[in-house]
Amino acid sequence: MQTNTSNSLSTALGVGLTYFLIIFATAANASMHQSIQQQAALYVEQNAIIDNSADVNIQAAEVDSRIRIPACKAPFEFESSAASLKQSNVSVKVTCPNTNWYLFTSVQVEQTKPVVVTSETMSPGSLLTKKNLYIADIPTNRLRGSTYSSTENLVGARLKRRVRPGQIINDGMLCFVCKGDKVTIMAVSVGLSLKVSGIAQQDGNLGDTIRVQNASSKKIVSATVSSTSEVSIQI
Repeated sequence: MQTNTSNSLSTALGVGLTYFLIIFATAANASMHQSIQQQAALYVEQNAIIDNSADVNIQAAEVDSRIRIPACKAPFEFESSAASLKQSNVSVKVTCPNTNWYLFTSVQVEQTKPVVVTSETMSPGSLLTKKNLYIADIPTNRLRGSTYSSTENLVGARLKRRVRPGQIINDGMLCFVCKGDKVTIMAVSVGLSLKVSGIAQQDGNLGDTIRVQNASSKKIVSATVSSTSEVSIQI
């Protein structure tokens, strides 16, 4: 009777120990998967081509739990091609240097910038105001040309083509001074400034140099766009 009890106890202990070892091995493997995921994200953060002026979010994909990761005597090594490190979805090769084991995982790199976009459909010639513009975080790979980060800088400019809601505003679609606009020519010299009326001979944005005709003398001058109603020249 005592022998049967001892055998039953031994069997129970054996089953319990086996179950514990399975749970421990599973937990250890899960921890290794998470470690690989975190290290892959860190590798990309340190090596990817990142715009320092952008807001960056880096997220590594979960490593498939069915993949068995060996105990590696040396630290795991991570590598990506130069081309991949420029992409928003980076492919990372993870290897154990003292074995032939490796796997590929992916890391998502999202870079965004706050830029001005339109809030409604507008036709060519529409005047930009605070009401038809807003700021949105846009992925940098969608940005083309010179964009704007403040609605204040765009108030008073006009569109040169039709736009839809949510469209990114860039220099190519607007003019602060448009061809045919009446503008004030501010002639500036040391200790002297002179204002005369003029007519823009071409479109221009802030800082652009455009041709402007003096309304009185009919002379054409080159002037810098300083606002939606004023250009300046040095004399």
